[in-house]
Amino acid sequence: MSNPGWSAPTRRPLPIVLVRGFGGTDTADERKMTYQGFNDGSVYPQKRGENYIYEGLILRFMKSHWRYQDTTNVIGYYAHNLSALPLIPAELEAFDPSFFQGKIIIDPAMALRLLQSDDDPCHSLWVFRYYDLCDREFSKYGEALVRLIDFIRALAEVKHGIKPKVNIIAHSMGGLVVREAIQRAYPKRSVTAADEAINKVVTLGTPHKGIAFQVLRDLHWLGIESADEFEHFNPDNQGPANSAGYQNFAQCFPLDRLLTVVGTNYKAYNNLAASALNRVFSVAGEFGMNYNRSDGLVKQDFAQIPGAPRTFVHKPHGGFDSLISARESFEVATRFFFGDVRVRLRQVRARVKRGFDLFGKSEFFFGVSIKPRGVDFELFHQSKEAENCYGPFRTGDFSDSQLSFGWADDRKLIWEGFLNSAASLTQTDLVMRMEFYVGERDLFGVGFSDNIVFAKQYYVRAILKPTLQLYLYTGEEFADGDDSLKSATPMRRVSDGWEFDIVGTGFVGTYHIELDRMPEEGAAIGF
Repeated sequence: MSNPGWSAPTRRPLPIVLVRGFGGTDTADERKMTYQGFNDGSVYPQKRGENYIYEGLILRFMKSHWRYQDTTNVIGYYAHNLSALPLIPAELEAFDPSFFQGKIIIDPAMALRLLQSDDDPCHSLWVFRYYDLCDREFSKYGEALVRLIDFIRALAEVKHGIKPKVNIIAHSMGGLVVREAIQRAYPKRSVTAADEAINKVVTLGTPHKGIAFQVLRDLHWLGIESADEFEHFNPDNQGPANSAGYQNFAQCFPLDRLLTVVGTNYKAYNNLAASALNRVFSVAGEFGMNYNRSDGLVKQDFAQIPGAPRTFVHKPHGGFDSLISARESFEVATRFFFGDVRVRLRQVRARVKRGFDLFGKSEFFFGVSIKPRGVDFELFHQSKEAENCYGPFRTGDFSDSQLSFGWADDRKLIWEGFLNSAASLTQTDLVMRMEFYVGERDLFGVGFSDNIVFAKQYYVRAILKPTLQLYLYTGEEFADGDDSLKSATPMRRVSDGWEFDIVGTGFVGTYHIELDRMPEEGAAIGF
């Protein structure tokens, strides 16, 4: 299973399965939720126009130009096994009869409506309502998810003669349910999920490495009583000895097809006790109680799987305007599924020119926030408030990475993300705003603590045709039409990308950017 030669991913529209997270002590309230919270949205008072109201993940998909349709009710979930349905319409006789019995069954009337409509099954949305089954065992969750995917693929095959894979968006514990299917349920069939059924996965605040303060062993106040679910939050059970541990995930699924969305706004999480415990129970690289690098419930480091793409969103784990109800999650996920340009930003060199405290002990933090043109929402966010900047560094060239909240890989990767050229205003160029930040704090609290060493916005413009060219702007002159290039600084072409410099009175740095085209199927290729 370590090198199975997985089939190629695709960025074409595929059925999307939405998986909700933890349901608390009593799942009765969860079962009453129509769409498990995926229909909850947020209001952004500081935004305007289309950016003002985000209507929730499901409605947004239905209104998007991909034109997804809700097909949740095609599947029925039951607490007890149902025997085979006596009357099956002739149009459904092509299905395996077992699909009409058990705890998860195809609803004949809804399936018939789907088959007779003009809707494309590859543009369908499905909410996986596993709590309706009244089981509290991860093995049952994983098997149920595999069964749902089987149904979805069978419906598409009956209607169009194809068996598409699915894309998955999972919130919180829902990501662990997806991993249960990938790492245990599919291997029991002697197949890999990447080849058999799953194209890409996005997790929103999933505790891939557990919950840091789970060592308390008593989380009844948090609503965790199911023993099986409780143990899946235990960091001690996430290692290589556990077949479903995060360290074994790469043996069952390609890491580049998993995107972990990491929340950073612990202050907005509605469980103050959990937020406080995340400060007390620090993890490696956090330097004790100085920082609370979490979304309120899940540590930022624990919401990632090493080697998989990740992005930071300044939202809490749950509640209003959280990872599950924020437009940022939709924008990030859809670009990961459908984007045709992959971007990587790396640091080449850096030098802090001021901010060293003569009397205290200075440490520095470096961060970038990235927003694409045409959408007033960040795809990647780092800030002092989010406590997710790279650092603390004790040297002005950021060379002591072993002491810090380190880079995303061993080549000082800052951000890896995806853009969609079809969503560009001109469809001939792409523009990203990159806001760079360097801050200093005095670890001893002596002298001028919490200085801003450098804070400046730059605009990176990629002209796609006739040949790829990259330019750097310090303002919005890129919108000036034919005259826009007069104020631009061409980037330096290097062997595997482009380089550019940022300069200020307190900081200078050189950064490397890589762009790769993502075809509809297959590996990325250079421009």
